[in-house]
Amino acid sequence: MEPKQFFNVIRGEFCSKYEHITEGKMMSSEAIHYKGKVFAFFSTKQNMVFKLGKDYNTQAISAPLEVFSPFKSKKPLSGWYQLRKEHKSYWEPLTKLALSIIQDKK
Repeated sequence: MEPKQFFNVIRGEFCSKYEHITEGKMMSSEAIHYKGKVFAFFSTKQNMVFKLGKDYNTQAISAPLEVFSPFKSKKPLSGWYQLRKEHKSYWEPLTKLALSIIQDKK
């Protein structure tokens, strides 16, 4: 399955399974929102990006998370991490994790 199609499957499942989850946008990319706030999105580079918080220990999982830095002349987005399409088997568990983190903040 292509990365974009896989993201759409995940987003559809989350929108139908969880309360307050909606489709939306993040920097012109397709995103998943919880109560109007983005917690995951599909980047223009075919990767998935997750809001896990600035203190998240990227070594806590075996997936090779990278700090998300979409701008050439600006700092990375604090608390946002991307996972390349080659590791899309981790996308759904990370979406669940990002959702639980944003729910805990409400």
